[in-house]
Amino acid sequence: MQTAVEIIERNACYFPEREAYVYADRRLTHAQWFDRAKRLADGLYKLGLRRQDRVAILSMNCLEFYETYAAAEVASYICAPINYRLAPPEVAYMMRDSQAKILIFESQFAALVDGLRAGFRDVKHYVCIGETPSWAIDFNAVVAQGSSAGPPIVPRPEDYIFLWYTSGTTGRPKGVAWRQDKVCETARANVTASEFTGETRMLQVTPLYHIGGKGYALGTGWVGGTVILHRAFDPLALLETIQREKITMTFMVAAMLQAVMEIQERTPYDLSSIRLVVTAAAPVPVQLLRRAIEVLGPVFSIQYGCTEVGGIATMPRDEVKPHGSAEDIRRLSSVGHVNREVDFRLVDDKGASCPTGQPGEVVVRSAAVLESYWNNSAATIESIQDGWYATGDIGVLDEQGYLYLIDRKKDMIISGGENIYCREVEEALSSHPSVLDTAVIGVPDAKWVEAVKAVVVLKSGATPDEGALIAHCKSLLASYKCPKSVDFADELPRLPTGKLNKPMLRERYRN
Repeated sequence: MQTAVEIIERNACYFPEREAYVYADRRLTHAQWFDRAKRLADGLYKLGLRRQDRVAILSMNCLEFYETYAAAEVASYICAPINYRLAPPEVAYMMRDSQAKILIFESQFAALVDGLRAGFRDVKHYVCIGETPSWAIDFNAVVAQGSSAGPPIVPRPEDYIFLWYTSGTTGRPKGVAWRQDKVCETARANVTASEFTGETRMLQVTPLYHIGGKGYALGTGWVGGTVILHRAFDPLALLETIQREKITMTFMVAAMLQAVMEIQERTPYDLSSIRLVVTAAAPVPVQLLRRAIEVLGPVFSIQYGCTEVGGIATMPRDEVKPHGSAEDIRRLSSVGHVNREVDFRLVDDKGASCPTGQPGEVVVRSAAVLESYWNNSAATIESIQDGWYATGDIGVLDEQGYLYLIDRKKDMIISGGENIYCREVEEALSSHPSVLDTAVIGVPDAKWVEAVKAVVVLKSGATPDEGALIAHCKSLLASYKCPKSVDFADELPRLPTGKLNKPMLRERYRN
């Protein structure tokens, strides 16, 4: 299979009565799923969407979100998910950059969309999920007007179908476009890394606007399994669903795992159906991982990947050992071995390969690696050389080839599984009239693993006001990107080159 629509069509043919997607009180079989996807794709076609046109979606987790992905797979539209937690200027930038012709949105975001519509010159139609304003079209009405035959478009392997935006150090998100054939390659690799079978019942609780919201669903679909979707992460609801739906696999970042463990240790649920819990995005503290294995059993797989590549490395569950030798315990902080499908190097600042034990930047090449960033040749030139993608992550290999991620080259913070770039926050702070200089770092946090901290030097005569600076950031950025705390200083530590000495700052606030 070289196109994503073949996955959906194959499941409808071979497993028509098997559940494909479950959300709240809705249960759709693979046959019903294919029918809905074709009808939505044709309904969008009747609204003027054509091959490779962009359809953006602004929504929390819901079945209509996955249906929009599926419509893109069926008709080779390009689905551009937008993070609903972003500030209005950030949403407007993504809409302009993607040049989306149709915006699908949930009714709760109607006021936001209405306030931005005047600037969306490319958008021809607005489609609403839920209570629909007069200037939009009801989502179900679009499905209803679509034909079960689907639109007159035959997807090609080289067609793009997803456009995910990932944060960048320039302060502007970067678009990562995935082709039909690369989606299939990722799904195939995902099956191997995550041990999916036709009996897989995967619980999806992380946001669908991330690659993590679609990646494991692709692997589940490759083998004709079932995806159970939650509106958002709720630790109690997650445990209840695992027990009720006999979930076999789910994905959790460290902060989520911490919340789940607190409930499970107090009020145990029947989690005997679980075969695999994947942790990724942010490192799980070794003590928390050992504790989780004690309670849930040897079901954890540690994985490493990124939007531009998909999966890169995997520590399979049989290698995640909470006891044993000191080496076994130490390896709980690694991300395992590089996946078979990935060519891998660690390089120094001059591009030379690093020997075992020497830190270097992770650069990778595979059939799934992006070819270029969307409308961003500068970022493409910076990150991709001869098909090799430079991740910006700093890693080190041990003697047995286990990969350890030890830093982020461009000072990225991971808070609650969300990627936050320091420079973007620093730019927002610097635009405040009272700020002379600022540095943003990640500091340890019991709930979020890392929290955003700002250290600020004020202009002469300005009065320290933590709340005002945080509120200023929230007017420009998504709330989760904004500082949780602000410290004030007379000056910031700098290297002889004039660059901020962030290692010194991190050490200062480590405890």
